[in-house]
Amino acid sequence: MKTIQLPIDEKTIKTLKAGEMALLSGKLITGRDQAHLRFTEALNKHKKLPVAIKGQTIYYVGPTPAKSGEVIGSCGPTTSRRMDAFSPLLIKNGLKTMIGKGGRSKEVIKAIKKHKGVYFITIGGAGAYLAKRVKSARIIAYPELGPEAVSELEIRDFPVITAIDSRGKSIF
Repeated sequence: MKTIQLPIDEKTIKTLKAGEMALLSGKLITGRDQAHLRFTEALNKHKKLPVAIKGQTIYYVGPTPAKSGEVIGSCGPTTSRRMDAFSPLLIKNGLKTMIGKGGRSKEVIKAIKKHKGVYFITIGGAGAYLAKRVKSARIIAYPELGPEAVSELEIRDFPVITAIDSRGKSIF
């Protein structure tokens, strides 16, 4: 199993193969449907995004509220196809890595291959386990979206599987 430090570099992305397991550590951002819609609207209007996405990893998650003494609540992955309408534009604008669950559209796979990105999946139904891998969490954009706000998470040994590699090979 590979260990990967975020932000992920292009050299590491090139070494990943569909089906490989890895542990991610470092910082990433979160975002779901509404955040993706807002990012896309801003890019289409040539406006600056509230967070830098170039070289970034985004985790499709809407965590539950943290209990007293916890960093974050349950934080299992969201179905990635919900972001497929927005992902090609974000990938074109520098997003390198996505984490979610489930397959992706042909358009997303094409964008991943063209722009040399990678799509990871993680364990659906294991939100409490994944929360233990989050060392810090803070909202960085769109706080009014509640659980769908964009947050920055610092993760350690976060388990993923390379679902679509930079060559467009997929486990699906």
